[in-house]
Amino acid sequence: MYDVSGGTNCDTYRYLVVAKLRERLAGNKQAALKFDGERYNLRKLNELEVRKQYRIETMNRFAALGNLSDGEDINRVWENIKENIKTSAKECFILHEMKQHKPWFDEESLGFLDQRKQTKMQGVQDPSQSNVDNLNSVRCKANRRFRDKKKEYLKAKIEKLETNSKIQMLRNLKRVTNLELI
Repeated sequence: MYDVSGGTNCDTYRYLVVAKLRERLAGNKQAALKFDGERYNLRKLNELEVRKQYRIETMNRFAALGNLSDGEDINRVWENIKENIKTSAKECFILHEMKQHKPWFDEESLGFLDQRKQTKMQGVQDPSQSNVDNLNSVRCKANRRFRDKKKEYLKAKIEKLETNSKIQMLRNLKRVTNLELI
């Protein structure tokens, strides 16, 4: 007779087993957040001239759409409306430029980042020891590359600041000597 915690008490040779399971979905979370479409600078709508121009453009395009027959497919009509709005926006607004927050991050760094993401996805799909080791080596190489690029960028920026400060000091020294001579 076995005494198993939880109150089960019977004449059996089997043990009760308690297990905690954890599920994990393999997928790219950032893929859902990516937006490959065009982004427009909508702050231009605050300007009166741009707002009027956009309104006129859209009215003209929708007037042309009003001549369509009722027998057309609704999906095709929707695509026409969508394209008309996009072309009006392209003509009136400037495309929104994405800011580069890390100036040291170049195309080579982007290649390392993509390689690291692909290796990580392979490791998630097939978690064998060789894939884990490969992921660790690729991650190390990528991090080392990012660190080196950032150091180079910061070093160049510090040198530029030092030369600017030396020039500024010379200007101040010249200004002071000119005042003393007068």
